[in-house]
Amino acid sequence: MNKTRKILIAVSLFVLVFSLVEVSRTFLLDYTERHKIEELSKIWEKESDKGGGKVIPSSLITKAHEPVMLPEFQELYERNPDIVGWLKIDGTRINYPIMQNLQDSQFYLNHDFDRKKSKSGLPFLDAHSRINGSGILLIHGHHMKSGWMLTDLLKYKKESFYKEHATFQFSTLYEKEEYEIVAVILSKVYRKSDDVFKYYQIEKVRTPAEFDSYVQNIKKLALYDTGVTARYGDKLIVLSTCEYSTENGRLAVVARKRK
Repeated sequence: MNKTRKILIAVSLFVLVFSLVEVSRTFLLDYTERHKIEELSKIWEKESDKGGGKVIPSSLITKAHEPVMLPEFQELYERNPDIVGWLKIDGTRINYPIMQNLQDSQFYLNHDFDRKKSKSGLPFLDAHSRINGSGILLIHGHHMKSGWMLTDLLKYKKESFYKEHATFQFSTLYEKEEYEIVAVILSKVYRKSDDVFKYYQIEKVRTPAEFDSYVQNIKKLALYDTGVTARYGDKLIVLSTCEYSTENGRLAVVARKRK
C-alpha cells in the first residue's frame, strides 16, 4: 500500500468518525430538547385537566379586581415569567409554550424554557405584539428538520389538512381561546426598500382602514379559500415559520379569535 493511499484512507476514516460524532451529537441534542418540551407539556396538560377549564386563585396575582391566572400556567410561570401563552394544534406536534422577553425580542430564537442555549428555541411573540394589548399577535418559530417547533404548520399547504384542522387552541395566562383560520399564505422576508405587502409589519396596522387592508392582502396571498374573513375589532394570530421553496421564504397561518 503506497503512502498516498494510506493518507486517503486515514482522511476518509477521520471524516467518517467526525460525521458519526456530529450525527450522534445532533441526535442527543434533539432528544434532550424534545424531552424538555414533553416535560413542559405534561405540566401544562396535567393542571389543565385538573382545573377542568376553571380558574383558581393564584398566589402570583393578589391585587383585587385583577384576572386570575389559569391553573395550568401557575407552575410554569413561577419557573419562567416570560411565558405569555400556550399554543396547541391538533394533528400536529405543535403543543408549546409561547414566550416573550421584553428586553430581547429575539431571545427565544435560541434559548429554551430555562433560558439555556438551544438551537430550536421556542415559539415567541413578536416585539410589536403584546398579549393583552394588540389586535394582531405575531408568533415566530423555527422550521426544524427534526419536525419540531412550528415545522408542522407546513401541513396547512394542503387544503385537505386545513379542512380537518380549521381551528386551533391558544390560551393566554388568563383565558382559554379558540381561533379559526382565515388564510394560509406563502410569502418571504423582503428588503426594506421593497414596496410590497409585508405580513410581518404588524406595527403598521393601527386604524380600521389599515386592518381591513391587511386582511385583504392576506386573502390575496391565500393558498385556498377558507370562507372565513376578519374585520376590525377581531383579534388575529399570525403563526410564522420558514418555508424553503424560495429564498427567505415564509409560511404564515392567519387566524381570528372565535367570539
